[in-house]
Amino acid sequence: MNDRSGPAPTVTPPETNSVMVSLLAAAHAIEARLEQGLAAVGLSSAKHAVLSQLAQAGEPLTLSELASRVCCVRSNMTQLVDRLEAEGLVRRIDDSGDRRVVRASITSLGEERQAAGADRVRQIQSEFAAGLREGDRAALERALAALK
Repeated sequence: MNDRSGPAPTVTPPETNSVMVSLLAAAHAIEARLEQGLAAVGLSSAKHAVLSQLAQAGEPLTLSELASRVCCVRSNMTQLVDRLEAEGLVRRIDDSGDRRVVRASITSLGEERQAAGADRVRQIQSEFAAGLREGDRAALERALAALK
């Protein structure tokens, strides 16, 4: 009388868990290297992402646009822009077309810091790539592509 409806639960093979744990550990290690590299130029990855979006846009962006571009909620963006503004890396600009809208504009110091951060990121990417043999790099790219 133990009638179960629906599919039977699946059991994850132990080797799959090991691969996932290794992948997560590698991702955390890379993230830590990026954070350390960016910290050396006075940035976090979140601050660098915002500065990079502003630099790429070439014009002031609304906080909503920034939040969308870096995939975070507007309230977090407001706090992040507060910190960037306090450090002199961005400034807020009132929108002439809509008084309710505030835009963020990168300052010259922000441009310098963003460029220094981008240099650090490229350096870390190069170091990571240099640590992989060509065949290993191709295998890793195929494996990661299969996960998407």
